Amino acid sequence: MTPTPTITTRFFAFESDFVDSLRCIPMIVRYKLDTCRVKLQLSDWAKFDYYEKDLLAEHSCHKVEEIDAYAALVNGLVWKYTSTIPSLLKTLDPSWVQPQVPMEVREKVQEWDLPVISIGQWRQLDVLERFALVKLSRSGHEGRNFPRAMAEFGLAIAG
Repeated sequence: MTPTPTITTRFFAFESDFVDSLRCIPMIVRYKLDTCRVKLQLSDWAKFDYYEKDLLAEHSCHKVEEIDAYAALVNGLVWKYTSTIPSLLKTLDPSWVQPQVPMEVREKVQEWDLPVISIGQWRQLDVLERFALVKLSRSGHEGRNFPRAMAEFGLAIAG
């Protein structure tokens, strides 16, 4: 595993409907899970107490040893509640680090009839913002948050 850029723990406004309770996995945790390639199920996340969820949001996951420790922490929590260990992501497609806007994001922009994201705008977004747009572009994520994220990141007008 290679070190990742240092990301400040933060929650996005588009996550505000669940951040107080942490009933859903916030983007900061999703980013860290992808970094250590652990596939955490929402059903397992729901078993964690608030302190454990907050710990996963705040725990560093940038240097190789932190990434390994984060994976061990997640594995330990899942084991505590389920006596199983989460599976690993087979591959990681970090399209959010590419210098151009990923196809899936461009398609989601078009689907929502939102303004096109220029390469300059994409590069001005921080890693966590780009990560969020990529994740929200993929199937299985609540679609209404994509336009909310675009507005929050200054890429579209809030609707």
